[in-house]
Amino acid sequence: MNEQEYLFELIKKRRIEKRRLEIAANAKIVLNSLKQGTAKKGNVDDLIADLLDNQDDEDSLE
Repeated sequence: MNEQEYLFELIKKRRIEKRRLEIAANAKIVLNSLKQGTAKKGNVDDLIADLLDNQDDEDSLE
């Protein structure tokens, strides 16, 4: 493996590790929200309805 390939692999591994840490941090936030009862739960239809409702709320503020 030449130096350029080695550097490419090193950067790739660091980016993967950084993303893993971001995912772990987000998971902690979600778990805390679940424990506190502030997280929303539901299926895809619930998500779409919530997004549409929020969009309507934002439109009415304009």
